[in-house]
Amino acid sequence: MTAESADDRPPLIASTRLAFARGNEPIFGPIDLSLGSGQVAVIEGGNGSGKTTLLRILAGLLEPTAGTIAWRGEVREPWRPIAGDIALLAHQLGLKSDLTPTENLALVVGLSGGRAAMPIRAALAAVGLEGFEDLPIRRQSAGQRKRAALAGLLVTTASLWLLDEPYANLDHDGHDLVDRLIGMQLRRGGAVVMTSHGHFAPVALPFERLTLGGAA
Repeated sequence: MTAESADDRPPLIASTRLAFARGNEPIFGPIDLSLGSGQVAVIEGGNGSGKTTLLRILAGLLEPTAGTIAWRGEVREPWRPIAGDIALLAHQLGLKSDLTPTENLALVVGLSGGRAAMPIRAALAAVGLEGFEDLPIRRQSAGQRKRAALAGLLVTTASLWLLDEPYANLDHDGHDLVDRLIGMQLRRGGAVVMTSHGHFAPVALPFERLTLGGAA
């Protein structure tokens, strides 16, 4: 899958013949992925197809078996994103349960370089957590925890968001919220790679699809 940039700048992130295997068992690949500013890629496939693995590779948490990844036209081998370039929203939300949403987001800002793209309270209000900012995460519902993690994306300055099943644990209003947040990321010049089983996709936004094979 290739999505062309609107200008002559290199894509934000691009992979060439990227592949991953566990032992002698191929999981996916080789695949080519090119994503520029203002673009969305939706990675689809059944359980075991490698969707989460691909996101973890793009985040620099796993080494690919083969292929290269370039950031803004520069191939880095081994691939390691610079701190603050990429934000990952995984199934495990990475929130500290004894801390409040406000305290968790303060940690996110610190880990991403100490500069918030949006004030923490404003980010929490934007995801519908106004009034719950100071309630410990362990006392909040699964949907509220997911919203707190989504607010963490808003306070980062990351150019690329990697979202693993971002609609999970959210109601219909939450699905609309995810679409709005993705739109905000694109308008500020960023890009998004997200996984989906195919049931959900950013309905109001144009996106490219990449389907991985594997067990359903």
